[in-house]
Amino acid sequence: MSVKVFSVDQIRQGDAFTISNEPIKSIDLMERAAKKCADWISGRSTEHAFKIFCGMGNNGGDGTAIARILQDDFIKVMVYIVHTHDKYSDDGMNNLTKLEAHYPEFIQHIFTETDIPAIDSDDILVDAIFGSGLSRPITGLGAAIINQMNESKAVIISIDIPSGLYADHSSILSKGAIVQADYTLSFQTPKLAFFLPENDIYVGEWTLLDIKIHPDYLLSTPTHYYLLTKDDIKPRLRQRTRFSHKGIYGHALLIAGSKGKTGAAILSAHATLRSGAGLVTVHLPEDATTPMQTALPEVMISYDRSKEAFSHLPDVSPYSAIAIGPGLGQRPETATALKLLIQESRVPLLFDADAINIISENKTWLSFLPPGCIFTPHLKEFERLTGATTDGFERLKMQQEFSVRYKCYVVLKGAFTSISTPEGITYFNPTGNPGMATGGSGDVLTGIILGLLTQHYTPLDAALLGVYLHGSAGDIAAGNLGVDTLIASDIIENLGNAFKAFTD
Repeated sequence: MSVKVFSVDQIRQGDAFTISNEPIKSIDLMERAAKKCADWISGRSTEHAFKIFCGMGNNGGDGTAIARILQDDFIKVMVYIVHTHDKYSDDGMNNLTKLEAHYPEFIQHIFTETDIPAIDSDDILVDAIFGSGLSRPITGLGAAIINQMNESKAVIISIDIPSGLYADHSSILSKGAIVQADYTLSFQTPKLAFFLPENDIYVGEWTLLDIKIHPDYLLSTPTHYYLLTKDDIKPRLRQRTRFSHKGIYGHALLIAGSKGKTGAAILSAHATLRSGAGLVTVHLPEDATTPMQTALPEVMISYDRSKEAFSHLPDVSPYSAIAIGPGLGQRPETATALKLLIQESRVPLLFDADAINIISENKTWLSFLPPGCIFTPHLKEFERLTGATTDGFERLKMQQEFSVRYKCYVVLKGAFTSISTPEGITYFNPTGNPGMATGGSGDVLTGIILGLLTQHYTPLDAALLGVYLHGSAGDIAAGNLGVDTLIASDIIENLGNAFKAFTD
């Protein structure tokens, strides 16, 4: 099942629900979380010097509990209590008292900047200063420690969330210090901030630790955000039957290519074929037909009247699904033909690349879109479509509002590609890697989703499956080739292995 992404308030309510209904004491739930963190840490390194910086709240309580567990396992740890105010939380004080009873010689208190210890680049630092409930920028003593941690170049492991990072709203305008973690250990569910590109420098590689929040709470609590998992994807993918034939799997129409951009059409058509469409027709300008037929003898060709660009709409009645955009160009005659497609199509439509750019220049057309369309923009194309945004949280809100208003699906491409629905739900995709930031990768995604739509998958299933499989194929390719040498064709060549991972 998908992993729910909760707000800070929902996370607190989940803790309280678990404490009341398991039942379990809050200090024991903290111990459970600390044990998970300590196991993760000790499983990766036992030979370095650990320095754990603990605040005075519950995040600091996690840190002192982690220190005690590591010391019990004979892993040397120094703990630094950061006194940013005068009062401990109850569980924070409880765990500090336990640590003092067993390992007092490994605790130091930081009251002023002169108390901050020297940090070596080969230390491993654990950040347990401020948790996810932070609502103000970190300044003063806390900022001085964080700045020194960041400047040290030591490996930093943040507990729950990097100190100073807001979980539910933007940190871009914050004037406070923020830990730049290499690893973040988050409890039960990821924070929304983890999925936004501007926060990558702070979050690093994040891991979810299951601390057994009560399952009734996890199942019953609603959210607008989900992280896709393999278990969520597998049931959506259909198995072929013995007596299958090409007619069952639909007929795709891809409208793509223009002078100098035939490659985009070829990549997208190839991916459509590899994704299981029964028949694929590509509508092309005349000059692009020979390269297409040479590269992909399996596709059929629909000839445009123009030699160089899409200029007229063919009869669309034979097709199960239509995608338009890769390498299309933005000529006036192309825009006119696109408008006619919007008016005449009665099957699922996918808009990519220049098709999105044309619609962005003609926003009144959006009101005439048939329900269930799919848009696959990258960040700049999305801004042309909806307007500029200042941060990732605002962009997510605009993405959801666009999907709800126009009853469409938006696949906003990038790391953790987000898929928004007409119901206002957003899914984040975990597959993919930096090697996929290469020309043609988006054209491949268009082809994969078109291939699934053609087989009569719902627009939601086609989008979710397409994005997940696209990223999985890219991950397989990167495993064989590395991220630096990966090209779009490699993604297509590994689609079979991505599909097989669900069917074997």
